[in-house]
Amino acid sequence: MHIQARTKEHQESKTGKLQEWTAPGKQQQLYKRTLAIVILSQLFGGAGLAAGVTVGALLAQDMLGTERYAGIPAALITLGSALASFLMGRLTQRFGRRSGLAAGFLAGGIGAIGIITAAVAGSIPLLYFALFIYGAGTATNLQARYAGTDLAKPKQRATAISIAMVSTTFGAVAGPNLIGVMGNYAESIGVPRLAGPFILAAGAFTIAGLIILVLLRPDPFLVASRIAEAQAAANPSQNGKTQAGNRQGIKLGAAIMILTQIIMVAIMTMTPIHMTHHGHGLNEVGIVIGIHVGAMYLPSLFTGMLIDRIGRIKMACASGVVLLASGLLAAFGPADSMLSLITALALLGLGWNLGLISGTALIVDSTSQATRAKTQGTVDVLIALAGASGGVLSGMIVAQSSYATLALAGGLLSLLLIPVMFWSSRSSK
Repeated sequence: MHIQARTKEHQESKTGKLQEWTAPGKQQQLYKRTLAIVILSQLFGGAGLAAGVTVGALLAQDMLGTERYAGIPAALITLGSALASFLMGRLTQRFGRRSGLAAGFLAGGIGAIGIITAAVAGSIPLLYFALFIYGAGTATNLQARYAGTDLAKPKQRATAISIAMVSTTFGAVAGPNLIGVMGNYAESIGVPRLAGPFILAAGAFTIAGLIILVLLRPDPFLVASRIAEAQAAANPSQNGKTQAGNRQGIKLGAAIMILTQIIMVAIMTMTPIHMTHHGHGLNEVGIVIGIHVGAMYLPSLFTGMLIDRIGRIKMACASGVVLLASGLLAAFGPADSMLSLITALALLGLGWNLGLISGTALIVDSTSQATRAKTQGTVDVLIALAGASGGVLSGMIVAQSSYATLALAGGLLSLLLIPVMFWSSRSSK
């Protein structure tokens, strides 16, 4: 009885706090506070993300002795992120953003430790398993973009997404440029040089998870759910319409993000290997990938405001044009030119950014609070699977043909965004 009384008292206290945050004027206050916490966590999360992007393929190539399967690390990371996205979506829907994001970041930290252990032991099976677990950290970096939208107004959503993403830039850009430093440190403690960046990833993901676990209170998703419940009670006639959501918007948002993810992952995965074949060193690889990752996230604040003002569909079309330019430059630009490679990979990152924020905003616009987190998790599963396909196929295409063929195919694939937008326009009419 005593335990039941304490449990009831705890629940009443929790309910009282949630009711306090749902009061008029408090929503925007909590919205800003949530963004601040997400920004802080993403500063570290971005650094953890960059390790797999930069040296994952090179580490696998070194351990396997062939580049044919160099796309497997990216595939395993994205498959791991697919499972993590699914689980985080369900966990968030039931327990809130705090539980989902903290679990994802901490799992990513454990995966990074496993990769270091595999490199030291020379164990390929452990490497593959650890890369799969590491994918949870990369999934959480993306899932965090939804946290800012929970309490945002409709015309703030793309901007909220962009703020969460732009904060990833600092860690994500710093990570690749610390390859040399972390490599030297790794060698000094008896760890293979290419595993060095994963030492940084292990610490960064763990810190990001602890920030979310300790600071993200009250939970923005739970507060938003309370607000939605109150609005539904006040307007019962709107309940059916709200619960149904907009299936077309969900399909369209998912299609945009899936296409941009396939193109970005495929070209990005093979760029480090393409560069080493043409005499570029690890520091130069780090510079190119660092600029690429920066272009994925840094323009977010500007592009998010554009998407809120100009519209989701128009900016998704712009994404296709930018990705096409990136593919053509990567395919036909001189392989020994750093300027050409930097420009191509920067455009690749920018095109992905436009597609991801446009698609994410469409998903949030088209879902109700009752199913939003689960839908977001499911869509991110599809995005991750698309990335895994791009990662596997990229290595095979380059092994059988060339990097130029891969880049050209990616650029042409971006043209599929045009009929998708046309279909959306016709369906709307």
